[in-house]
Amino acid sequence: MPTTIAAPKTKTATAAEQDFLPLQGTDYIEFYVGNAKQAAHFYKNAFGFQSLAYSGPETGTKDRVSYAICQNKLIFVLTTPLRPNHVVAEHIHKHGDGVKVLALTVEDATSAWEETTKRGGKSYLKPTTLSDKHGELVMSGIHTYGEVVHLFIERQNYHGPFMPGFRKWESSHRPADVGLQYVDHCVGNVGWNQMNSWVKFYEDVMGFRNILSFDDKDISTEYSALMSKVMSNGNGFVKFPINEPAEGKKKSQVEEYLEFYNGEGVQHIAMATNNIIETVTDLQNRGVEFLQIPSTYYDTLLDRVGHIDEELQALKRLGILVDRDDEGYLLQIFTKPVADRPTLFFEIIQRKGAKSFGKGNFKALFEAIEREQEARGNL
Repeated sequence: MPTTIAAPKTKTATAAEQDFLPLQGTDYIEFYVGNAKQAAHFYKNAFGFQSLAYSGPETGTKDRVSYAICQNKLIFVLTTPLRPNHVVAEHIHKHGDGVKVLALTVEDATSAWEETTKRGGKSYLKPTTLSDKHGELVMSGIHTYGEVVHLFIERQNYHGPFMPGFRKWESSHRPADVGLQYVDHCVGNVGWNQMNSWVKFYEDVMGFRNILSFDDKDISTEYSALMSKVMSNGNGFVKFPINEPAEGKKKSQVEEYLEFYNGEGVQHIAMATNNIIETVTDLQNRGVEFLQIPSTYYDTLLDRVGHIDEELQALKRLGILVDRDDEGYLLQIFTKPVADRPTLFFEIIQRKGAKSFGKGNFKALFEAIEREQEARGNL
């Protein structure tokens, strides 16, 4: 059964009343992809995921196949349609491989749907109970930016490998994991002047709050800029930064994404690790490609962030970025896009007290992204 970050056991009555949508963490992330079997093999080999569950014609699902893979508290579901005239096929044709579902664990999926829809959320799935010999699972959902949806998953009465409609996926191919632990945050890219509308959506419909804001002065280079606001649920288990493009001399990374994704969507998923040096070393050895950071970034790193536990040369060799806030520091690194379109990528992050998102690294990071854009002819 999938695990999630445990909710705090003690909560005041006032806080409970205020939090009309108590979330226990990210349940799973579902990707619509052109070839789920091959994508599952890629994520197992490159990122250290393990086989979890399978759904397809053999389990009674005739129109699509889905492979669920896991690593500690991370669960990805990779789905491909079996016919061209299918809503999933249309999604892939328009967007390429991308995120369709950000599923969130809740105690009561019916209440989650009722509370969000009465506050203006557009229903995607009314509360639905699925059952098999392992128990029952309740799910519901609402639409959000682009074609992304949030599903609310209530699974305390389900004890199977993943959910009804799936069977356990046994595989003799079990690559070692790389130490990825859970979803730290998921970043969405929205269109021009749309960020504040979606901030209001998360505030009004889901009870989130804006915990950090970055404007085009914070996130800019000589050529491009963007703006971002970080939305968090009450207990901080779920964080969704929202990006929009800003005016610049050339095309920003958000503009490139919107052009090639043909709309708004999930830009990247940040996955936490407890030892970023070991994790990134493993990932690089498995062929995962990361953005290249100029070696000069490290010349003044310790002057900027102060004492850190990690060896500077190891960080420099791997291209890991470091930033500090009032509560500690964080280490982070970003992959290149994981498909042919310059859209979805991943972040690997290790927090050592810091609650922020690497503001001090924005310039170095976005200059690295711009070098990739220039190589593609899209800057």
